[in-house]
Amino acid sequence: MDKHAMMQELVRTLNEKDLFNGAWLYAEKGEVVSKGVSGFRDPEDTLPVTEDTVFQLASVSKTFTSAAVMLLVRQGLLCPEDEITKFFPEIPYPGVTVRHLLNHTSGIPDYFDDDEWFIRIWKEEKRVPGNDEILRFLRETEAKPYFAPGEGLEYSNTGYNLLALLVERLSGIPYEEFLQKNIFEPAGMTSTRCCHIRRDGVPFENYARAAVFEDGRWVADIDSEKYGVVTAFDGLNGDDYVYSTIFDMLRWDSALREGKVLTPEEQNIMYTPGKLNNGGDAVYDEDDGLGYGFGWAVGRDENLGLVVSHSGGMPGVATWFERFIDADRVLVILASRDYRDVRAYLSFWDGMEAIARDRKPEPVVTIEDIEVKNPDRSKWESFCGKYEHPEDTDLILDEVFIKDGELYAGAIDEDGDEMTFRLYPIGEEEFGRKGGMLELKFGDGCVTYSGFSCRKL
Repeated sequence: MDKHAMMQELVRTLNEKDLFNGAWLYAEKGEVVSKGVSGFRDPEDTLPVTEDTVFQLASVSKTFTSAAVMLLVRQGLLCPEDEITKFFPEIPYPGVTVRHLLNHTSGIPDYFDDDEWFIRIWKEEKRVPGNDEILRFLRETEAKPYFAPGEGLEYSNTGYNLLALLVERLSGIPYEEFLQKNIFEPAGMTSTRCCHIRRDGVPFENYARAAVFEDGRWVADIDSEKYGVVTAFDGLNGDDYVYSTIFDMLRWDSALREGKVLTPEEQNIMYTPGKLNNGGDAVYDEDDGLGYGFGWAVGRDENLGLVVSHSGGMPGVATWFERFIDADRVLVILASRDYRDVRAYLSFWDGMEAIARDRKPEPVVTIEDIEVKNPDRSKWESFCGKYEHPEDTDLILDEVFIKDGELYAGAIDEDGDEMTFRLYPIGEEEFGRKGGMLELKFGDGCVTYSGFSCRKL
């Protein structure tokens, strides 16, 4: 199978619909099989993306944080079973170990649950909080843990902020400098930095600015009315803020395979999924059966063996780094604009992964591809109105109404922010959303979505 041609076709399909802006690379046994770029690195569409364009990695950065921690373990400066109150006695989370932080079983809340603390400092004190202030954040907010240490798995960026702070304190040098000297330079990653672009400025000549779609046009994340607050978090480390290229990420894969940074034995520890106190697996992704090791999602392919990966996402940023350990393959996707049609982007993502697994991809599908053409609108008026709110859901459908002849929904997201989106008919009484995979079914004075049935008020 011609993997390069198939990957190019997937990207071409998205390009036609203005749905992919970034770069990709796929390699087998160290040899590049497919690579390419698409779009622009500025919201104004004046600077084309090139193969050496530098992208924000978002949470893919956690693979470097966990590697830094393992280097400290090698030096005897800590061990995974050390309780973090040994190093940070001022924070109220007894029993949490370094291991718990690494595999997200600590129960320490994610700072995004209380992000107003950072936004307030940024706006009122006119500065961006540094990573050392994560301890102050935990003390002042007194955020209750999700669960007791080791009783569950809940993704927490805060845990990786603490790990970065631990690296800094035990090594005696800034976290950014530690990564540069101990990981990026040994790996030959000459275009990679841990830095704070929104706070300090851009150190790269070929940087892709994160962009979001707002009011019918692309705008830089910092200029967005909704997402401009991203600057408030740009002083943090450990969970994000490593910037790299597709070729440097290939070098990171090669450096790990060749033992330039970590030994095979150290990596085996990192690729071991976490366990809960009851001895059961700490499941990271139930749909794919993934566990979470030290900075890596861990799974197995029945034909290709051990696979470790990490995704990354921020406003205007979508990244993917997948390493096939036994088969010696690697897939890198770096994007610097929001995916406006989630269904299409996920089918693109699934298609790239299918090709990497020696399978033919399914066609990219957009919401427009599956919407009913010339639908019967006679019942739409009966769908309109306010609906009761379910509990424990990430998105609440509040109201349905007709605008310019189309059906729309007013909703409330998990942060309590109001949003409006068009509902596309995908069946007689079924509707889908372009900005997500949400599907709604109307009938008998109620609407069903996300496993909830809500009455019209």
